[in-house]
Amino acid sequence: MTLSSPLLLVLGLVVTVALAWAAVVSARRRTAALAAAGVVPRRGRGTYVGAGLTIAGVGVLAIATAGPAAMVPVPRTAGTVILAIDVSNSMSADDVAPTRLAAAQRAARAFVAAQPGSVDIGVVAFERGALTTARPDADHSIALKAIDRLKVTGGTSLGTAITASLSAITGKQVAVGRDGAAPDIGYWPSATIVMFSDGQNRGGDLEQAAAVAQKAGVQVHTVGIGTAAGATVKVDGFHLQSSLEEDTLTAIARTTGGAYHPASDAARLDGIADTIDLRLTVSDEPLPLAGGLIGLALALLTAGAALTVLRSGRVI
Repeated sequence: MTLSSPLLLVLGLVVTVALAWAAVVSARRRTAALAAAGVVPRRGRGTYVGAGLTIAGVGVLAIATAGPAAMVPVPRTAGTVILAIDVSNSMSADDVAPTRLAAAQRAARAFVAAQPGSVDIGVVAFERGALTTARPDADHSIALKAIDRLKVTGGTSLGTAITASLSAITGKQVAVGRDGAAPDIGYWPSATIVMFSDGQNRGGDLEQAAAVAQKAGVQVHTVGIGTAAGATVKVDGFHLQSSLEEDTLTAIARTTGGAYHPASDAARLDGIADTIDLRLTVSDEPLPLAGGLIGLALALLTAGAALTVLRSGRVI
């Protein structure tokens, strides 16, 4: 238990002790005076109980004024979420209306809107390279603006998307070594990456990047944007067939402990926010106790006063 004003507690307890001492002295003097007069005192036990309850009420009130609070473990959805959104040329395909990128943006906005303020959200746009367009922040309007700015460009590197997302989480540059070695970036169990992509990968180091996330305790949930039948996209004057590669996205999610979420149409995309569960973290939150203690003090004071008056006709 913690106290916001310990000095008030000390002062209140001093007053309580003084009242108790005064009550005892008063009772002894009265008993002595009656004995000197040859009168046998017939003071009921209820009078002593009433005085005791009154003094106890003052003591409890003294504790309440000190602002006591108990630290209790409270589970809550919290942590950091990075929305990694594919902006490669294949995301211009229209097999998910109006385009894969536009559908991903809509789903990402819905995901942001569904999160509580205790979750910091960042945005990473990726193609062959990756750029953190919004660092993790509790102000979700920043993430929404970053999502709105996304445009289609370039190829795809899912490995770079993961390492850039890890960089945004840790606040330092994360990269797979030339020898493929996975760097140690610490443990981040309350961080999650949600990747929106059609799964087409033209870059290396994907397995190594996923291993880095797995070692750091960062789950990657993948959202497949597209269909198995696919669609034709125009890139640098060429028409290329592009289809959803679910196996790649499933492997990323499985390696990191996340889950793959297929979203081949607008209806399924709209429900993505409900299917991705962020991990609960348990933190100690202060629970104010003053209100309950004041109620108890008032009950004791009332009972004490009532007993004293009924037994002796006096408050003390």
